[in-house]
Amino acid sequence: MAALKTKINTLYHHHKGRYGYRRITAALRQSGEVVNHKKVQRLMQQLGLKSLVRIKKYRAYRGQEGRIAPHLLQRQFNALAPNQKWVTDVTEFNVAGEKLYLSPIMDLYNGEIIAHEMSARPVLNLIAQMLEKAKKRLKATEKPLVHSDQGWHYQHRAYQRSLTSQGLIQSMSRRGNCLDNAAMESFFGTLKSELFYLQKWQSVNQLKKAIHEYIDYYNHERIKLKLKGLSPVQYRTQSLSTQ
Repeated sequence: MAALKTKINTLYHHHKGRYGYRRITAALRQSGEVVNHKKVQRLMQQLGLKSLVRIKKYRAYRGQEGRIAPHLLQRQFNALAPNQKWVTDVTEFNVAGEKLYLSPIMDLYNGEIIAHEMSARPVLNLIAQMLEKAKKRLKATEKPLVHSDQGWHYQHRAYQRSLTSQGLIQSMSRRGNCLDNAAMESFFGTLKSELFYLQKWQSVNQLKKAIHEYIDYYNHERIKLKLKGLSPVQYRTQSLSTQ
């Protein structure tokens, strides 16, 4: 029992309090430990350990179809293989009177953030550089659907040309409807709950460095229960190795 408590304590602190008893259980099982989630929950209570994260909910309302691109994704947030469906968006952080904007792109196959870019201003180049990074991952035969909201960046002709030049297909959410891009909204909620809201930031540069580190952690270490207790990269690597 003492050895199991030590393992639980180590996992909890390694993940900086982001894991609750369900993820701790999955991580223990991944390491070969045979343990019930109720037992892990009880031991965590004895140790005074509980997840620091409380995901904030968001509301959405029905809007109209976009005039630039149709709503092709239709809330089908699953894919049978990598690079079939991508989603993207921009989120804002306020630190010490300054702003930082993050533009990531996610592969819906495994929830992996395949590219991201940050900037002090929400300029077109923020999205353009992120998209160019993502496109470098593609094979010649891969032409993913790329879904976004109706932000002005995604309506810009330069962005549209960047997609069509490589045969990528544009999809857009209905006006003002967050649920049409729920996968990316969920990532932003997780990022802010597990990183941004947990401490006071002294500068934009400090936060920028932490976001880079968090996204690497999110891709390579942070397990997802719906990915059979694997991280996004572990899931992709394992699935490709069995093909």
